[in-house]
Amino acid sequence: MRADPVDYELLAPGNLPDVLSLLAHEPETWLPIAGGTDLMVLYASGRLSQKKLVSLWNLPELRFIDVADDEIRIGAGCTYTDIRNHPTIVHEFSLLTTAARWTGSIANQNRGTLGGNIVNASPAADSLPALLIYEADLILVSARGERRVLYTTFHTGYKSSVLAPDELIRAICLPRHFANHISYSRKVGARNAQAISKVCLAALGKLDRDTVTDVRIAIGSVAPVPLRLRSTEDALKGKAIDSHAIATARSNAIAEIQPIDDIRSTAAYRAAVAGNLVVEFLNALRESITRP
Repeated sequence: MRADPVDYELLAPGNLPDVLSLLAHEPETWLPIAGGTDLMVLYASGRLSQKKLVSLWNLPELRFIDVADDEIRIGAGCTYTDIRNHPTIVHEFSLLTTAARWTGSIANQNRGTLGGNIVNASPAADSLPALLIYEADLILVSARGERRVLYTTFHTGYKSSVLAPDELIRAICLPRHFANHISYSRKVGARNAQAISKVCLAALGKLDRDTVTDVRIAIGSVAPVPLRLRSTEDALKGKAIDSHAIATARSNAIAEIQPIDDIRSTAAYRAAVAGNLVVEFLNALRESITRP
């Protein structure tokens, strides 16, 4: 069953204060829509239940990238193309750039927004593990004011979050202290492009000679929310990357995740792939010692 446009109402106030005022007065009524790459799929299939939408597209208050000495702020309305083309993000946050390149087609990257990807809260979203790795904060805004929350606390379950009905994400904040880390990312899907992830992994590591001084591993599509593998990380810190450490990390990673069987894959396959990707990352980190 397809949707009928006459059943829907779309407002485009053109500025953030008017959008926030609308949400404040009728917070359960209006559904914010930015690029629409997720919502329009629901609309086309007749499964978009909310009939009143308010447009966030191209609002200047949400589409900006500000670079300071200690952090970069990415407006929630920035598209994946904006992210791919920004020199500081490309140089210092390559995991996010790679995730932007993975996300859909070029047309989708021109419309899809980072804020929308976060709010949609799919555990298979490609950008979310990178945000965990980079220790992102989110600035949430409403007519009541702003608040800053740790991204690690944002998702409360499958497709749920701490975002109040009258709030929007205004910006994503990333600290600028990862430029010297070794980065690794991998997406496993049914094909190389325009595929939803069966498993996706983002990781950073730093070594002193052959000893791990810092390691960060995050993984998507293996639990109701994207996961940071804290136990696996803790077991690696201060250790040399040898065969024992790699085998232990693989076992720890599999124990930390919560994969399920679904239309795209099986829990057993996801567990095996997740473990293999952790091994690939650690081998790449070990090989970086010998590279000039």
